Amino acid sequence: MTGLSVTNTLSGEQEPFEPVGDEVLLYVCGLTVSDDAHLGHARVWTHADVIHRWLEHEGYSTRHVENFTDVNEKIVARVGEDDLGDSEREVARRFTASVIEDMRGLNLLRAAVYPRVSEHVPEIVDLIETLVEKGYAYETDGSVYFDVATFEAYGKLSNQRVEELEAQGPDDELSEKRHPADFALWKAGGVTPDDVAEHRDPDLPPLEGEAGETWDSPWSEGRPGWHIECSAMSTTHLDATIDVHIGGHDLVFPHHENEIAQSEAATGQQFAKYWLHTGLLETAGEKMSSSLGNYFYVADALERWGVNVLRTFYLGTQYGTKQTFSEAAMREAQERFERLERTYEDAVAACDSVDARTKVEDESLRTAVETTREAFREAMNDDFNVREAMAALLELTRAVNSHLANEAYDYRGLKAVIETFDDLAGDVFGLQFGSTDQGDAGLAGDLVELVLSVREEEREAGNYDRADALRDELEALGVEVGDSADGPTYRLP
Repeated sequence: MTGLSVTNTLSGEQEPFEPVGDEVLLYVCGLTVSDDAHLGHARVWTHADVIHRWLEHEGYSTRHVENFTDVNEKIVARVGEDDLGDSEREVARRFTASVIEDMRGLNLLRAAVYPRVSEHVPEIVDLIETLVEKGYAYETDGSVYFDVATFEAYGKLSNQRVEELEAQGPDDELSEKRHPADFALWKAGGVTPDDVAEHRDPDLPPLEGEAGETWDSPWSEGRPGWHIECSAMSTTHLDATIDVHIGGHDLVFPHHENEIAQSEAATGQQFAKYWLHTGLLETAGEKMSSSLGNYFYVADALERWGVNVLRTFYLGTQYGTKQTFSEAAMREAQERFERLERTYEDAVAACDSVDARTKVEDESLRTAVETTREAFREAMNDDFNVREAMAALLELTRAVNSHLANEAYDYRGLKAVIETFDDLAGDVFGLQFGSTDQGDAGLAGDLVELVLSVREEEREAGNYDRADALRDELEALGVEVGDSADGPTYRLP
């Protein structure tokens, strides 16, 4: 057995996982709560959740922190829209509640805390003061900027050189900065109409004057910059050095690069030992994002497919690679989950039946259980390779189905199967067998099967016209119906 190794964006290599202390400190870059969460966000959450679950499965005590960014011009841009609220705080509260509901719907383990930016302005101000005192930041007209030229290691995460970097932040900041790549730690004043122009619905009346919350600071009444927030919240609730930092690949630069610079400049210690970045979720060849409008809300996906199918979809691709969302991919995920659930339920029924015997021993079944556990562990310890781990579970279904063809069952073998599914598919992958929350797809499947059973009765009764009419009605709804020697088959639209 090999120990856990992870692909570290900082080194570009797969490295043995060696935590700094007795407790694994894990930080996940959370959502800017300016809209409901979409499936791209849920992909990051689900992989972070499985990583958390596997660490604890392997005996690591894990402290998981994930923030809510509730101070942002994108939030201000939605003030006055529909029934979202008449202030930044009200809009943020509305979408924070939505995100929490989605997280619970996805069966995610709860983080130790979910800090919000608005609650941590004192810590942010203290951190900025430290950077100014140490000469890494400077004040201009009430705003404070990080001087990238003062941090020798700037660019080490994204492999960029300072002299080749383009300007960070809006154009109106350029005159205030020493170097175009310097980034804001504190911005004087509130949010202006120009700040939200690209994000605000053109049908809404423009903002009047400055909007959004502001706070006192040694430099001005103003607002924190985006990047400094995560550094302050991470060091507050974890430590100056953390073990694992997780986020989407699109955050490598500038967000995570800037987090490293400001955190390490302030503390003099390494900020995060392992940087794990999830690949983007794409649809029709484009990144799924709110700005492109090609997203699918988490709540809608849960209603349609259910948590188990959605999690099974994410578990089909390793966290660091891109994944493509499509109707076909979701159908495949549904089939995989139903195969696992059906095998689990069959194993439970057989184990609890009178045909489960004490003296029956099926060595092939018992060997399959051991092989599955070993293969699953090898896959997960190989940079959390959920795709191969899922393949190991699916392979176990073959051994179970073969065993159930016998007249008498191996009780202890089946008990080991059930425990393996509970342990690996349940505790690690977060799947819930026997759940009534199947989403619309599960309900639709049940209804189609009911119609097909009626169709078979009509055919057996010789009512072929009626049977054909039922098939035609299903196909008119987009359900593909086929006939085979084993009975009718179907595929949902």
